[in-house]
Amino acid sequence: MSPKSLPAMRNVEVVPFEHEGERLVCMTDPEGIIDGQLVLSQLAFFVASLLDGESSVSDIQRTAKELFDGHVIKEQDIRRVVQYLDESGFLVTENYLTIRQAVIDAYVSADARPAHLAGKTYPDAAEELREYFDALFDGRWKTAGKDSVDAPPLRCLIVPHIDYERGAEAYATAYRLLRQTPAPTTVLVFGVAHMGPPVPFTLTRKHFETPLGTLKTDSAAVDRLAAACSWDPFEYELIHRTEHSIELQAVLLAHLLGPDVKLVPVLCGDFEGENERGHAPIDAKVDRFLDECRKLVAESEGRTLVIAGADLAHVGRRFGDDFEIDEDVIRSIEKRDREDLAHVTSLDPQGFYQSVMKDVNARRVCGLNCIYSALHAVAGIASTSELAYYGSAPDPAGGIVSFADVVLH
Repeated sequence: MSPKSLPAMRNVEVVPFEHEGERLVCMTDPEGIIDGQLVLSQLAFFVASLLDGESSVSDIQRTAKELFDGHVIKEQDIRRVVQYLDESGFLVTENYLTIRQAVIDAYVSADARPAHLAGKTYPDAAEELREYFDALFDGRWKTAGKDSVDAPPLRCLIVPHIDYERGAEAYATAYRLLRQTPAPTTVLVFGVAHMGPPVPFTLTRKHFETPLGTLKTDSAAVDRLAAACSWDPFEYELIHRTEHSIELQAVLLAHLLGPDVKLVPVLCGDFEGENERGHAPIDAKVDRFLDECRKLVAESEGRTLVIAGADLAHVGRRFGDDFEIDEDVIRSIEKRDREDLAHVTSLDPQGFYQSVMKDVNARRVCGLNCIYSALHAVAGIASTSELAYYGSAPDPAGGIVSFADVVLH
């Protein structure tokens, strides 16, 4: 970067929206270093989009003049946008690096992972959270599924990780069934590493704080799984700090079972090796790791439950598609989802994976690796299964997310 070059924008998530007739852009930090949202006008976002670490003020002015029929953006306006972005931590500058290091130091030094979404997605006070769950779930818990006093013990639950509000019916159905069976002492939770680390699994030894108490992580089990890795499973541990797919399960487990249940938290990342076809088979090291998970579950003699916190399809403009969601799209998504889920209820992890990938995962099934892992971890342990719930919910930014409950006994 030359002395005249402006700093580069960080990788951010961008969602356009309208407010009182004005088109605006909302930016968030997918890494979670910066909390909250940043709202920009269209002009400010135009300037931000040109901050590549090489462009100068005059470069941005020249580009704007070419694109907007001679319109010139004042230097002071460009520098005002740059200052705002820098102060907010959205540029690659010393300010951001200082903020990031402070966040990392705080996380590394703590014994427990703070409840990142407390006070945002759900209440952060214990009594308020219990009242929230009672209001959201209790009616559904009384009516969802079938009553069975002789329910066989659960071996695995596949549940959503969408927010509680939109996934209320699915959460109620799955966790109601958990309430009806003997409580596990340990829960092996597979979550989705939405940040996409280039390793198959990422572990943490940190305990999980919730407003209802701290769930202890079974460090011995984590160490055992770490020993089965041919990569460093803690290299990208920071992604656990803000990942919601395990957190939302941990909070519900604390609500239903109390804080004494132990966790084995595993985030699923990239599963594929490399080959000439561009779409590779699952890397053998993935199955070696999951074989160790299966042994861990089997040796607990029914005291370990496996949970996959996994959503299914993500379709629509919010996710990069160029079409609107209508009834035909919703029906086609459900048709393909149910094709995939038939392999899940058949206890066939490889068939499920191949079914999702036959169109190169065109629906963006984010729970693909998570569900595959859960099925593999209970292979030969679970003997029956049922699809207990299927549903979908709109995305506020334009799209649809589908999800399901699968119960394995």
